[in-house]
Amino acid sequence: MDIKALLLLAGLGTISPVMANQETVNLKIIETSDVHGCFFPYDYIENAPMGGSLARVSTYLKELRKQYGDNVILLENGDILQGQPTCYYTNFIKPELPNAAAEIVNWLGYDAQAVGNHDVETGHAVYDKWISELNCPVLGANIIDNATGKPYVKPYTIIERQGVKVAVIGMITPAIPNWLHEKLWSGMHFEDMSKSAAKWVDIVRNEENADVVIGLFHSGWNGGISTLHYNEDETEYIARNIPGFDIIFFGHDHNPRKVVVKNSDDKDVLCLDPSCNAMYVADADVRLTLKDGKVVDKKISGRLTDVSKMSIDNDFISTFTHVSDSVKSFINRRIGEITESIHTSDSFFGSSTFSDLIHQLQLSITGADISFNAPLTFDAVVHKGDIHMNDMFKLYRYENDIYVMRLTGEEVRKHLEMSYDQWVNTMQSPDDHIILLDPKAVHNNQRNMFKNLTFNFDSAAGIDYVVDVTKPDGEKVKILRMSNGEPFDEKKWYSVVLNSYRGNGGGELLTRGAGIPKDSLDSRIIYRSDRDQRYYLTKEIERRGTIVPRKLNNWRFIPEEWAEPAILRDRKLLFE
Repeated sequence: MDIKALLLLAGLGTISPVMANQETVNLKIIETSDVHGCFFPYDYIENAPMGGSLARVSTYLKELRKQYGDNVILLENGDILQGQPTCYYTNFIKPELPNAAAEIVNWLGYDAQAVGNHDVETGHAVYDKWISELNCPVLGANIIDNATGKPYVKPYTIIERQGVKVAVIGMITPAIPNWLHEKLWSGMHFEDMSKSAAKWVDIVRNEENADVVIGLFHSGWNGGISTLHYNEDETEYIARNIPGFDIIFFGHDHNPRKVVVKNSDDKDVLCLDPSCNAMYVADADVRLTLKDGKVVDKKISGRLTDVSKMSIDNDFISTFTHVSDSVKSFINRRIGEITESIHTSDSFFGSSTFSDLIHQLQLSITGADISFNAPLTFDAVVHKGDIHMNDMFKLYRYENDIYVMRLTGEEVRKHLEMSYDQWVNTMQSPDDHIILLDPKAVHNNQRNMFKNLTFNFDSAAGIDYVVDVTKPDGEKVKILRMSNGEPFDEKKWYSVVLNSYRGNGGGELLTRGAGIPKDSLDSRIIYRSDRDQRYYLTKEIERRGTIVPRKLNNWRFIPEEWAEPAILRDRKLLFE
């Protein structure tokens, strides 16, 4: 054997030139997270090619497997079952077919799959079937089965490569009860992540004798919703305060991040978040030196690898032509027509044809007195002309249900107060921003320069009101009357239509804003839809045939002499 071949074998960890009882093992560990159905290099919502996708990740994996062989470990971190119509089709339209997300994860050869909140949102029928169809272990150490007191899925898995034991502990944000109705997660509860991490990292280190410990967390870096019962985003806290992890792969917050922190044992922890939509993968290199079969040295480095413009794996495409062809046929189905284009971007600046169409449809479907609705996308457009099924994903992004709730007039106002406090600035002069912005969030995929999450910017229909942007928080909203001309009474009970995310406490507008105790929300619900909101919006548009968008003009920002120039400035800043 020549020296080049010897060195190559040493680099792959099969032999060491130093001494016979010492060897080096090189592992390549890849994570995807928040793929949201971006399996193919095509945006089925916009009907246009797109960057990223698992079809490009597949190309990268083929290259790595040529170099590292079986020493590639592939991890999937959840939120794979909702987003593009590719998911919706086998989740709900043709649930009798194999779930596309399971088929693709199996074909790509993932070693473990974590669960995300949007996976849980599909409901037991969908995610239990998906779990049963996956060939790899599904992980969720803090998803607890009420009947047994044990994890509903596996808490961790041990992956062995060349005598090295790699433990992967999966966890999910415990904030799910704040967003989703219990029917979607019946029979389960979600433990605090820090408590669960401390328990399971001790088990994999001391009972499994793992050489490398990895966290696979569907939870953001920090921030998010924090209550007495849970913290939404706990990755940073665990990395710093729960010793034992070598690497934490995470997601949920859609923000690309690579950071190395010191834990409480003064050891480095590599933390990687590849953002969303399979534009990046989290990419870690682990180099282990073994002596007499024991790890005596460990070197870990990592990066985010941009796969957005890599070549497309034609084998992947040809294997899943049956999926892509079925989805294309589904999204191209004509629903109706619309007489002018509508834009979500208009929704941030006042009464708009986009938000008001949803308000009108919600009121028509349910007969409620008042409607709440927020823009769920940053800059979507439903174009003038024929409406096809893909347009319905622009009109309504998520698979929320429709709720009708009983709220007092005072609760309606307070709900809106919190919404607009997150949405608009308190202007001190005519030259101020009208929108509450954060320039540091310009590249944040969830905020797009807004300080807060835009899917919590509820406007209302059924009432006429003004929002005074010169007033302090809590005093901006003044409700003038019901839109039918009747007086608005803060002591009166009203029926209010809204989505299930909001009705379950999502965004805290009903709890922290309106002051309704979380455990009282369920008793306020007087109607729950059997199917998702997009389904009913689609049926209503089909029934009408032609949609003529119109602004309700039931609310506006005041004083107009300050608001109107500020709107022009901020619109240009945000969208031009």
